[in-house]
Amino acid sequence: MKPLSILFATSEMAPWVKTGGLGDVAAALPAALKRAGYDMRVLLPWYPALRSAFPRAKVVAEIPALAPALPPARLRSAKADGLPLLLLDCPSLYDRPGNPYLDANGYDWPDNAIRFGLLSRVAALLGQTASPLDWRPDVVHANDWQTALAAAWLHDQGGAASVVTVHNIAFQGCFGEPLRADLGLPESAWRFDGIEYHGLLSFLKAGLQLATRISTVSPTYAREIQDEAFGYGLAPLLRHRREHLRGILNGIDADLWNPATDAALAAPYAANKLAAKRRNKAALQKEMGLEPVTDRPLFGVVSRLTEQKGHDLLLAIGDGLPELPAQLVMLGSGDPALESGFLALAERLPGQVAVRLGFDEPLAHRIKAGADCFLMPSRFEPCGLSQMYSLRYGTPPLVQATGGLADTVVDVSATTLADKTGNGFVMADGSPHALWQTMQRATAAWGDKRQWQRIQQNGMRCDFSWPHAAAEYDSLYHEAVADRG
Repeated sequence: MKPLSILFATSEMAPWVKTGGLGDVAAALPAALKRAGYDMRVLLPWYPALRSAFPRAKVVAEIPALAPALPPARLRSAKADGLPLLLLDCPSLYDRPGNPYLDANGYDWPDNAIRFGLLSRVAALLGQTASPLDWRPDVVHANDWQTALAAAWLHDQGGAASVVTVHNIAFQGCFGEPLRADLGLPESAWRFDGIEYHGLLSFLKAGLQLATRISTVSPTYAREIQDEAFGYGLAPLLRHRREHLRGILNGIDADLWNPATDAALAAPYAANKLAAKRRNKAALQKEMGLEPVTDRPLFGVVSRLTEQKGHDLLLAIGDGLPELPAQLVMLGSGDPALESGFLALAERLPGQVAVRLGFDEPLAHRIKAGADCFLMPSRFEPCGLSQMYSLRYGTPPLVQATGGLADTVVDVSATTLADKTGNGFVMADGSPHALWQTMQRATAAWGDKRQWQRIQQNGMRCDFSWPHAAAEYDSLYHEAVADRG
């Protein structure tokens, strides 16, 4: 049987463009599918970082103006470790510094509807008989609102089957109705069961309404977004389409995130050689200016600093850390109030709390290796990757039971220690008090070194590699192709 061909359309791809989990997924899932035999192409804009990485990317197609507001563009080709890339070259839209979605002041680029309307339209074009390439995919796999509108064109004009993956339903790409004509979408599509959403054009809603299949990034999140509390207004639509919706847990790059070979660490270690992990803790304490103590656990955070991630809960109890007793190391950026709050906490508790604003990939690895317990008290978390990284690094995570956190972290108890599944600590609810109680419980467990080692080894045995997710996408793609006929 001929392997399926897949166009993976994305607005970011690590290591060149990454603002969250989508960048990691775009780097890893297509590569895993290619290894599994799929004929893969990844479509994304030719951002400055990609221009630098692939300056000789060959022009393979000229894209004419496809709608009144969509400028002409070019498609270029390159390869990343053997994975074919299709780079959408339109300097007026994509040759900009910094974040792919925000300007230097942190505001949405005012022409984001055009920027990602073009990306979506080209993704759909490549899946149609009018494709400018001599290659046409069986499935166009769109990701989040930035490419979800591809499903609307494929539904209206015919072509490949479509899959839309929701990485975070809170971001929906909503714009005014005049953009419908500007983007070349037919008036007949302006319906409640089409692209219209409360008088607006919603890229994501259009994709969820019209895609052949829908996926999201964990089984629990697939259930949660059908409830009003997590669906951000789209729960009724997702309940209506629940037979076409599947939650597939993201994987991680097990080669990149491997404490036995990680060059960023002070000392390599493995599940059967955990003693060396202590050297990473000592090195991290020194690097971050923490007291070099060995008699208390070190809690680690690597995250965007937002209320979604539950960091306001941590800030509310932060002054009590010496009472546990425990230390805290944090790497992240985000809400200015949270940034200043944690900086002030570090000033009040010198040697016990260390905060580094911004992002530093090697330091993120060192925190996951050097911390004793990883804090991730998110109010909602579609999948989460950091808890999987920390489990692989023998650093038990502390989480709320939501989304992918609920699918990957098993609360430590007498029962789960006995059956060797307990690998972390789960809060009873989303309050500061529950976080404090769970940190107390983790601190007490850390004090029993034999028990702590069992918890670490339980987590390090978990297999979150991409072949598992790739196998589930294989099934989903074949279902989509069969439905499309």
